[in-house]
Amino acid sequence: MFSALAEKFRSVFAKFGSAKALTENNVQEAIDEVRLALLDADVQYGVVKAFVRRVKEKAIGQKLISAVSPGQLFVKIVHDELVALLGSEEKSLVLRERPAKVLLCGLQGSGKTTYAAKLAHFLKAKSGFQRPCLVACDLARPAAVDQLHTLAQQAGVACFRMEGEKNPVTVAQQALEAAPAQMWDLLIFDTAGRLHVDSQLMEELVAVKETVKPHQVILMLNAATGQDAVRAAGTFAEQVGVTGSCLTMLDGSSRGGAAISLVEVTKQPILFEGHGEKLQDMRPFHPVSMADRILGMGDTINLVRTAQEHFKEDEARELERKLRRSEFTFTDFLGQINTLKKMGSVKSLLTMLPGMPNLPLENGDKDLKRAEAIILSMTLEEREEHVELSMGRRKRVAKGSGTSLDEVNRLVKMMKQAKQFFKKMPSMKQLEKMMGGKVWR
Repeated sequence: MFSALAEKFRSVFAKFGSAKALTENNVQEAIDEVRLALLDADVQYGVVKAFVRRVKEKAIGQKLISAVSPGQLFVKIVHDELVALLGSEEKSLVLRERPAKVLLCGLQGSGKTTYAAKLAHFLKAKSGFQRPCLVACDLARPAAVDQLHTLAQQAGVACFRMEGEKNPVTVAQQALEAAPAQMWDLLIFDTAGRLHVDSQLMEELVAVKETVKPHQVILMLNAATGQDAVRAAGTFAEQVGVTGSCLTMLDGSSRGGAAISLVEVTKQPILFEGHGEKLQDMRPFHPVSMADRILGMGDTINLVRTAQEHFKEDEARELERKLRRSEFTFTDFLGQINTLKKMGSVKSLLTMLPGMPNLPLENGDKDLKRAEAIILSMTLEEREEHVELSMGRRKRVAKGSGTSLDEVNRLVKMMKQAKQFFKKMPSMKQLEKMMGGKVWR
């Protein structure tokens, strides 16, 4: 979703190419363009103003290190300030008591009902909750209760609903009373939304909150709604009192201003981000990961998290060794294809790698299947790269795989480029430092 903003940042950073120092003139010129880029991305004006002021103060007169160019130093300053703006470090959802109680709030269309099931699914898998229950307190939207019940079944959790009831406070109260007998250890309350913030909505939410006394109040925010979302966030934070938020629709094509403004406006951390429609398409929010994506640096942190679920530690270490020594062959590539398929959309995985979205496999799974066919048409020596893939060999491989010579050439070129990219990626030790602990558990 940040492709347009990332492209503008790259254009700004490129202008430092011939600079020998960070001066007031070149920093001011860059700052002006950064300001315009952020405003165009729908970042709140006050947030932009404070952000560019901090960047300027840190950049002007900054002493250069011999191995670091002015452009690289400016990128680091912008990146560090973005991380600080987004919350500095990953914050966990703390739920110590049982039953734990989580209240969801937000405008209509922010994804509360879907997120309720995603959160139950996530906490059941990651945090040891055995018997979560979704509580249907959205009694305003038609079919909201039925939708929540269906999603609860898909997530394998309970759903508490009261047919014909019109008062969400009554539903919440009854759910609390039923929890001990049902042995529910987690209650997630789905509440009603509106197209816009109004007094009736706020009064209803406050009444439910006073009844439930939740341990966490999570604000759902649709990243595609830009400044409207930011204004709503400020109102919810002030009148309801949120303890954290979740950004949804981050897989869309929105400009992303809500994501950058949210922490500054609510004074509370972003806890999760949604990036798809499936139950598993939710993950903890990491400020460094988001800053990397905004600046077009890929998303190594979430790539590692995805890989954790599908790779064993010894396999990952061996793969890293081969990649860093340029020993990664077509045989290795073939061996990873099935694993990559399990990790999700190929295109989404490629966007997590710095520079990889521009490589030939950007069209996703079709290209991966084509690559598999090409490799399977090679001899063992060719797959192990013991022999050079001459023009004659490439024509034979193309014919055997049902592809064209151009497609074979693109795959060979991609392998060479990928090896260069992987050499520049952070090592396991560096990733562990970035993520605050061991990558492999």
